[in-house]
Amino acid sequence: MSSSGHDTPARFLLLCAAMTDWKTNLVNDAAGIASLIRETKVIAVLGIKPETHSDQAGFYVPAHMDAAGYDVIPVPVYYPEVTEILGKPVVRKLADIGRPIDMVNVFRKPSDIPAHVADIIAAKPKSVWFQLGIRNDEAAQTLAEAGIKVVQDRCLMVEEGRVRR
Repeated sequence: MSSSGHDTPARFLLLCAAMTDWKTNLVNDAAGIASLIRETKVIAVLGIKPETHSDQAGFYVPAHMDAAGYDVIPVPVYYPEVTEILGKPVVRKLADIGRPIDMVNVFRKPSDIPAHVADIIAAKPKSVWFQLGIRNDEAAQTLAEAGIKVVQDRCLMVEEGRVRR
């Protein structure tokens, strides 16, 4: 605070910087995506499908990531009878995982994402990846403002293949 007791200009500059800084957490360039994938080891998959739906991206993308050596944590939204996917115990809420998560890979309709934002933020992942065809700019902004990197409308399996080449 200045000797006059006013800190308005400094506070204004800090607020402006904080408000525009979140945009740096929206990742959509090849280098940013590659870096994010390289830094990822643990992936919680929100909306994963069980083996009975092996022909759907909600199963085969996480299965690919598991086979590629990533630690995949299944977080199905439906299928209450399913207790295991990919040979791993399912978790019903991201915040209940109880260990660090590098990425939350999302297989939910864009309109369903807002209901999961608080749980995602509570889980404190480094990044959130909305699969190909999934985009929710409001949710992405909220997550980015919380300091989480966000990728929208991209296939993790395809991008991981590019990074590995």
